[in-house]
Amino acid sequence: KTEFLTIKMYYFSYNYIDINYQYSYNHAQIFTLRGIMELLKHNIDYIIIGILGVMSFFVLWYTIERIIFYSRVDINGYKSIEELDEALTKNLTTLYIIYSNAPYIGLLGTDAGIMITFYDMGMAGGIDTKSIMIGLSLALKATAFGLLVAIPTLMIYNGFVRKVDVMINRYKAENASK
Repeated sequence: KTEFLTIKMYYFSYNYIDINYQYSYNHAQIFTLRGIMELLKHNIDYIIIGILGVMSFFVLWYTIERIIFYSRVDINGYKSIEELDEALTKNLTTLYIIYSNAPYIGLLGTDAGIMITFYDMGMAGGIDTKSIMIGLSLALKATAFGLLVAIPTLMIYNGFVRKVDVMINRYKAENASK
């Protein structure tokens, strides 16, 4: 004979969770797993899109900063090519890190969404094709948002790297004749 126990709790924004589980299992493990899955189910989109939003903000900020800097830079004001290179490549590493990692952040959201879909399938006890397809399609939006951040950032980064190369070549040409 298996007894069932119902736990009702409120978390963060007063969302109601009703968790039913078999009494014969380890209560702490099941409660923790289900609590985490429910928390992820309701908040993973906000977490992933929030992280990608912060990354997008930095991309926009550094892009504007670099455009202003490149339009005002006087390459003849630098004593050495290393000093010029350091000034020209400032913040490009951040753009590189963002375009490299944004797809992985999106993929993390997709993996969490798929995990939640399988969790819901297991909890429902049956296979409903419609709910599976809806869950998977919603999970894939995180990857799309990650690519939406990464692709423009890659284009911006490559444009800036080209601009740096041109300015360094100009510096070399002007200082070679001196």
